[in-house]
Amino acid sequence: MIKTPISVFLVLIHFYLSCQDIPNSFTLNSAIEWGMDYNKTIQKSNLELQKAYKEKWKTISIGLPQIRANLSYQNFLEQPVSLIPAEFFGGIKGDYAEVVFGTEQTAIGFAEINQLLFDGTYIIGVQGLKHYIDTAKNVLEKSQIEIKKSIIIAYVNTLVAGENISVIERNLLALNKNLKEIIAVYKNGFSEEEDVEQIKLTISKLRTQFKYAKESYKLSFDILKLLLGVELDQKLNLSDSLEYLTIKNLNYESIDSNYSNNIDIRLAENKVIEEKFLFRLEKAKGLPSLSAFLNGSYVGNSNEFTFTDKEQKWFGSSAFGLRLEVPIFSSFGRHAKSQKAKLSLQQAEKNLTEVKSKVYVEMRKAQNNFNLAKENYFTAIENLKLAERIEKKNIIKFFEGVSGSFQLTQAQQQLYQAQQGKIQSMRAVIIEKTNLENILNNKN
Repeated sequence: MIKTPISVFLVLIHFYLSCQDIPNSFTLNSAIEWGMDYNKTIQKSNLELQKAYKEKWKTISIGLPQIRANLSYQNFLEQPVSLIPAEFFGGIKGDYAEVVFGTEQTAIGFAEINQLLFDGTYIIGVQGLKHYIDTAKNVLEKSQIEIKKSIIIAYVNTLVAGENISVIERNLLALNKNLKEIIAVYKNGFSEEEDVEQIKLTISKLRTQFKYAKESYKLSFDILKLLLGVELDQKLNLSDSLEYLTIKNLNYESIDSNYSNNIDIRLAENKVIEEKFLFRLEKAKGLPSLSAFLNGSYVGNSNEFTFTDKEQKWFGSSAFGLRLEVPIFSSFGRHAKSQKAKLSLQQAEKNLTEVKSKVYVEMRKAQNNFNLAKENYFTAIENLKLAERIEKKNIIKFFEGVSGSFQLTQAQQQLYQAQQGKIQSMRAVIIEKTNLENILNNKN
């Protein structure tokens, strides 16, 4: 099969895109920066912003000179016949003479320039351009905030899954060692078969958890790759550790509680301004519109196609004028539209008040969740230390014959829960701080 030049070009473009200079290792910050450039949702939002800029110049151009031109040619296959009173030519009164006017072929060239002098709707439209661009920028920023949060969650979830794998591996290693020792004790008659079976049951449960943790790790990594806009088969390394990110967020300085920069509030404010412009626009439709024009045309006539000959005669004409359009009566249609726009403005104002209240409540909730996450983290550390000591004591007691396998298993389960509790508390610190920052739109 021979590839066409176009198909070869497309293959080369795909190869170039697939070979983009992707870093071998990502910190959380570098992952966020990469996602801001290559995430598909953000790229689409960027295109929307570019469309807003094009719409801006489209609106401005309405008030600039507009030039149009056309060239027409017609060839009568059969010329129209006009009836003229025969008495005009000395004939009998009441009779009509059949007369053919003009030539068989006609060519016309026409050009006109128009300039808008006054239009209320255009003035309002130009005034609203800056707001239109600001709204598009805020929509883009909202997409960036949401994608940033998603990247952080996916990055942290991947680290959590990786940490789970490491913890379970260490636990399995310790349990397999205990199993060998218990089997040796059992063979010497100092232990019961139930003790061996109890350890095997715990190992079986951990192996199931280990398999699940590996699948979770792969899934979390795939989600992160999708958010970063890279291929799923691309190999990536995450250089930040869960411990490092947790400490970094714990040491975060006190967050300013000023939530006025919240993106949802700003979008609600944009909506109020938009409805104000639409209200003014409806009122402006009742104002007159004034424009000026200047045109010119040339007409050529011939029974043969001689319009390209130098001897062809052309007859010109030109005109200058003003056009004034005055809306007089619309059967109260304009008034109804104006009142509808006013009601929409009132809705937008009420929505802004509601959004501010919701954001305030969300901020208070996020602050409480973040503070609770920090307290839970320090509690989880102490619980883990305590569970480790209890587990070690129960191992000693078990091999000394003071306690049974049930007490040992219970202590091990407490240890595993404490390990998971610490990992989840670390995740909560990072995620809850991210939620709080998003609400406040803290860009530090």
